[in-house]
Amino acid sequence: MKEQFKKFLNEEQDPKAIEKITSKLNDLLMKGEEIGYIAVQKKPAITVFPDSIVLTNKRIIICQPKNLGLSMDFTDYTWDNVAAAFVKENILGSEFSFNTNTDLSISIDYIPKIQARKIYTYAKEQLDLLKNPVVISAPTIEAAQPEPVAEPEIEDAIEEIETEEVTNYAEIMPATTPSYTETYEPIQPQAPTGDRKLSELSKEELFDKLQNYKKLLDNGLIMQGEYDAFKKEILSYM
Repeated sequence: MKEQFKKFLNEEQDPKAIEKITSKLNDLLMKGEEIGYIAVQKKPAITVFPDSIVLTNKRIIICQPKNLGLSMDFTDYTWDNVAAAFVKENILGSEFSFNTNTDLSISIDYIPKIQARKIYTYAKEQLDLLKNPVVISAPTIEAAQPEPVAEPEIEDAIEEIETEEVTNYAEIMPATTPSYTETYEPIQPQAPTGDRKLSELSKEELFDKLQNYKKLLDNGLIMQGEYDAFKKEILSYM
C-alpha cells in the first residue's frame, strides 16, 4: 500500500501524514475504488497532526487526526453529492472547498498551492465524468439478413427447351424403316406420319416430339409458322 502512494510525496506532502493515512485507507477503500490524489495541510506554524484530503474515483475523504494522532476522523462525500469545487490561492498556501447538493460547504485551508491545483483539477474531472459519463458501447452484431428466395418463374416448359445442334432430320423425325443409310435426302418438315398416330402417343412422347420440333426451330431448320402448327396439333392431344 505504501509503495502505491510514494508518488504523492513529491509535492511537499508530509511523509508521516501520508504514512498514517495509507495505513488506514487500506480498510476504507471500496471495491473498485482507486486513489486519485492526496493533499496534506501545511500551516505556517509547526503542525504535528495536519489535516489531509483524499480524492478517489468514488468520493472525497476528509481526514482529521484526533487525540494527539492516536485516532482519526474520516468524513466522505460521494461525487454525486458534490455540486461544485473551488480553489482559492492565498499568500500562504491555498484553500480548497466544495459544496454539496444539500448546501453544505466544506473547506480545508493551508494546502500547498501545487497540491491544491492538483486536487481541484482532479475534482473537476470527476464532476465532468459524472455529468457526461463515458458510454462504452457494446460491439454491435449485425443480424444475418435472410437471403431473398427467388420465386420460381412459371413459364411454359415448352419454351425453356435448351437449344441443341441438330445435324440432320434422321436424329429427330421418325423413320419408316428400322435401318438408316449414310446418305439420304432431307425430309420436308411436316406432321409426323409414323406407324403410330398422335392420338396413340402418351403425354411424355408428345412432349418429346414437341421438343424435337423446338430444336428444329432454334436451329433454323423449320419456320416459326410450321412450328406453331406442329405445336398446336400436338397440344390438342395433350
